[in-house]
Amino acid sequence: MIESESIIAMFDIDACTVSKKTRDFLTIAEQSGQVVNVSYELPKSFVVCRKDGKTVVYISQLATKTLSRRQTL
Repeated sequence: MIESESIIAMFDIDACTVSKKTRDFLTIAEQSGQVVNVSYELPKSFVVCRKDGKTVVYISQLATKTLSRRQTL
């Protein structure tokens, strides 16, 4: 479970990976060991968090709309 205070941003993968800067960010994060796949299903979003002073990127099969609703619960 991710604490909502640690969330920096949530992104839709289809909308964001069109940008070269986003693809570069995800590539560097993966090479640095900062990416965590929470499911091996088709990814729909990624969540950038700050945990213990480190950036962690969670890849999720859930849509950003679903994740944002769960965040407020």
